[in-house]
Parts: sequence; C-alpha cells; structure tokens
Amino acid sequence: MKRVQEITEKIIDNVEQVIIGKHQQVQLALIALVCKGHILINDVPGVGKTMLAKAIAKSLDCTFKRIQFTPDMLPSDVTGVSVFDQKTREFQFRPGPIMAQVVLTDEINRATPKTQSALLEAMEERQVTVDGVTHLLGEPFLVLATQNPIEYEGTFPLPEAQLDRFLMQISLGYPSPRDEIAILDSQQHRHPIEGIGQVAAVEELLEIQEGIKEVYVSDALKEYIVALVGATREHPDLYLGSSPRGSLALYRTGQARAAILGRDYVIPDDIKALAHLILCHRLIVHPSARIKEVDPLTVIDEVLASVPVPGAPVRARP
Repeated sequence: MKRVQEITEKIIDNVEQVIIGKHQQVQLALIALVCKGHILINDVPGVGKTMLAKAIAKSLDCTFKRIQFTPDMLPSDVTGVSVFDQKTREFQFRPGPIMAQVVLTDEINRATPKTQSALLEAMEERQVTVDGVTHLLGEPFLVLATQNPIEYEGTFPLPEAQLDRFLMQISLGYPSPRDEIAILDSQQHRHPIEGIGQVAAVEELLEIQEGIKEVYVSDALKEYIVALVGATREHPDLYLGSSPRGSLALYRTGQARAAILGRDYVIPDDIKALAHLILCHRLIVHPSARIKEVDPLTVIDEVLASVPVPGAPVRARP
C-alpha cells in the first residue's frame, strides 16, 4: 500500500496549495476518486467547491468541465446532442460537458428532475445514451455536485435514486481565522490554482484504483458494516434506511482510507470515520421524528453507539 499512499499524498499536497486548512475534506475527495465514486457537496457559496474540483483535475491533468444548473436546462445540455451535418448528410454527436473526466455540477438541485436524471446513467454506468447511441465516458470520471443548503426557492430536491448514487456527502465549511488570513496572503498577486500542475499520471490513478481492492477486510468487519446498515433499516425514526449500495460504499471507502493511511487492512475506526459521510444522505427521517428535531446525523450516532464493534467485549444489559 506504500505506492497508494505515495501517489495520494502527492495529490493531496498539491490540492492543499489551493484549498487551505481543509485536509480532511481533501482526503475524502481523494477517497471518492480512488473508489470511482462521486461527491455531493452541501455548502454555502464561496468556500472553495469549484477550486477543489479544478485542483484535482489539474493535479492529474484531467479534462474539467463545469455545469451551472438552472431550471430551464435540458438533458441534452448535459449529455450532448446529435446534429445533422449538411455535408455528410449524417447525424454527428456533439458531446456535452458530462463527457469530461472531472465534472463540477453547480447547484444541481436547481435543475428539473428530468435534467437531473440525465446524470443517473453517467454516474452509475459511466456512459450516456443519445438518440439510441451509447457513448462511453473516459477514465477517471468524477462528478462533484454542489447544492446550497440555505436557498430553497426555485429548487427541486434530489430524488432518493440520485442521492443514492453519490458515494458520500461532504461539507467544506468556513475556514478558521488563521486559515482565512493564509488564503488572503496566497491570493495577493495571483490565484494559487494558476501555479499548480500535474503531480500524478492518470495511469497511476487507475493503478491505485485497482490496488485498493487488495486491502484486507476481515469477516468480522464485513458483519459490522452490514449490521450498521441493517440498523438504519430498523430504526424507528427512519422512514427509509440505507440500501445495499451503502454497505458497498462503506466497504470500498474503508479500503481506500486504510490504503491512503498506509495500511493493507481495514480497522473499525475506518468505518466509524466514514459512516456519517456515507450513510446520512441515504436516510429519510420519518415526518413524526422531524418534529422532535431528529436528523440523520443523530440517527447514525445512535447506530454507531448501539452496534458492537468487532473485537470489543459485549456487555450484558442489566
């Protein structure tokens, strides 16, 4: 796993020249990239979401596209369109912005459900179908979708099927006063995004994407993952628990986190550190529980406290 650690550390160090004071969030973005997953960023404007996507793309010399979602967007504005060529008398496909390797979909919840659904096939099957013709997406392929948690006027909440396709949901948050001063200093003469370059090849990323699959996960830890996800399906405050995709996400991100930290085996702390990020957006709180101000974070806290950790002694209840 030394190879995985070396490559990811180079990328993280490079990105942190732009995203200051957010080591954990940058590491999580790399975990999603290594796991071939996608990220939902739920945060206010101006905290560095676009710069995070650009910095990752530049670190790997990947193609980058940004899609600003609006209510009048059509699915073809995302996937591309077939145009009739008068010279050849044939239809030619003009690819949309989704055909890039790193795609930032800004304010995804401002698009209509029909346009949002255009992302489903691309995110899960890594292909788009236009006029009956399927076009494969390149490798790697990472979607970073953002939504503003403050303004809900004129938005369309993401359906459960789409939320489930995001590997994790993160939030960058405001920087500390010291980090904000460092941001001011770093942009005194030019933006630091202009000064960073490629530090790893795409081939190296594809190599470690396969390499993390060799990280050992014990049977007891697999049972722990399934027990955590199963507990969300039985929780009285939840209308809908996590799907098996949540179990798979915990399993794969646990392997990636272990590898990035230099281990060839997963420990319970890996799973516990990722549980909120992987499971919260997959849960739907029952309306009666919302009145009591119960949220997915609280439910995951209760689940982590109630499910026995592998290797720890189980106390008999009095």
